[in-house]
Amino acid sequence: MKDERFTSRWALLLAAIGMAIGTGNIWRFPRVAAQNGGAVFLIPWMLFLFLWSIPLLIVEVGMGKKTRMGTIGAFGSLNRKFTWMGGFVGFCTLSITFYYCVVTGWCFRYAAASLIDIARPVAKLPLGGLWQSDSGAFWSAFSGSSLAVFFHFAAILITTMIIARGVVKGIEKANRILIPALFVLLVIAAVRAVTLPGAEKGLNFLFEPEWKQLLNHRVWLAGLSQSAWSTGAGWGLILTYAVYMREEGEIVTNSFLAGLGNNSASLLAAMAIIPTVFAVLPQAQALSTVSETGPASTGLTFIWIPRLFEHIQGGQLFLFIFFLALSVAAVSSLISMIELGTRIMIDFGLSRRKGVLIISAGCFIFGLPSALSMKFFQNQDWVWSVGLLLSGLFYAVTIISYGTDKFRKEIAASCCNDLPLSRIFNFIIKVIIPVEFAAMMIWWFTRAITVFAPDSWYHPFRTFSVGTCILQWGALIALLLIFNRQIRRRLFGREIDYGLEGKGGDES
Repeated sequence: MKDERFTSRWALLLAAIGMAIGTGNIWRFPRVAAQNGGAVFLIPWMLFLFLWSIPLLIVEVGMGKKTRMGTIGAFGSLNRKFTWMGGFVGFCTLSITFYYCVVTGWCFRYAAASLIDIARPVAKLPLGGLWQSDSGAFWSAFSGSSLAVFFHFAAILITTMIIARGVVKGIEKANRILIPALFVLLVIAAVRAVTLPGAEKGLNFLFEPEWKQLLNHRVWLAGLSQSAWSTGAGWGLILTYAVYMREEGEIVTNSFLAGLGNNSASLLAAMAIIPTVFAVLPQAQALSTVSETGPASTGLTFIWIPRLFEHIQGGQLFLFIFFLALSVAAVSSLISMIELGTRIMIDFGLSRRKGVLIISAGCFIFGLPSALSMKFFQNQDWVWSVGLLLSGLFYAVTIISYGTDKFRKEIAASCCNDLPLSRIFNFIIKVIIPVEFAAMMIWWFTRAITVFAPDSWYHPFRTFSVGTCILQWGALIALLLIFNRQIRRRLFGREIDYGLEGKGGDES
């Protein structure tokens, strides 16, 4: 089976930016920035873009382009013994996909409700919308309902139809429309927000740092965590897209542009939300509102944003624009997530159509518990989002095993027009990323023990416990290790891999 290729560098870049920009940029970034000092948070957040996210994006793009396989095959190609690590990365991201389909459905529902509000006076619709309703009651009635299941299915159906058409006619064509549209919507929302009376208070909060806050370790760890999760580094998503790169595609340049594009979207989202909050509410209340978590960290987006837009001129239209942008961001990321699973199915010999149908059916079935139970949703979000940190470490370990210099000189430097990759990359992969992983893991587990579940942090069946992470990760790793040899034989037969002889070589 001959793989398709993206038709141009820009087609790949748009897909990569679409992969990176998701709901986390629009609803999580403004909240986390507000919780951690606003402007001062931007400093570690930008720093860790270059010390965690972009290096891992470079690794992913290099692995995908070199091996032309999804996560399992890519890890196994560089080191047969690490095939199971690729399985962990793939399953971890798919586990997130199961409930991310639900989140995408939430975005669809709110965009539809906002559109109904605009159309009602003209079409005289009897249907109830979101405008000037009790947003808390609206959310409570929707989440966990059969309607949430319907929109969960709709999100999967739309994405499946795109991916089934192939890389060029489906993924590339969709992202050529979605990503420019997303940036236009974010710019419109940001311009409206910063021109509101009183918006300068929000801009000052966002861009005038209190330097003493840099001594707070929580600001640094929050910035590192946000960068790790927001860019998609370590998820296997950009690795999957890199499978379809043209031979002359630049690995380092595209990784930098994808990371910077992601951060640009985050800043635009923050400029659309934070000035609006400060313009409408007194400063003390604005700080607490923009930091609001609510159920499954949805409080600011699905409860407070509708209330806030009621207080600004043209708010009804801009509320629709906001949720339309959120929906577009969700779909662009969901495409890459389902494609990740589809690519793995293709590596195992299935056709694209069969592969996407299997993955999509799995997303619907395994996403149902999250659509119906907020507690289950929160547990899966906790377990697999923290699990992504382990995925990032696995990439570093694999490249160290393969040889960081070998990767840098023979894979990352495969295109003469690309940005040069210095030896600093070796130090980041070998030292910085393992240290960052340890810091984040200790921090999040410490929070689980002291804040989230102080009385039951060890319990394997508590929503935010350390025990539930260990149980679910351990079960997955055990299964992958048990079947590691069978998976390798199915993918590679007795073919020699790309690994260094004596390190990655394994003919079994």
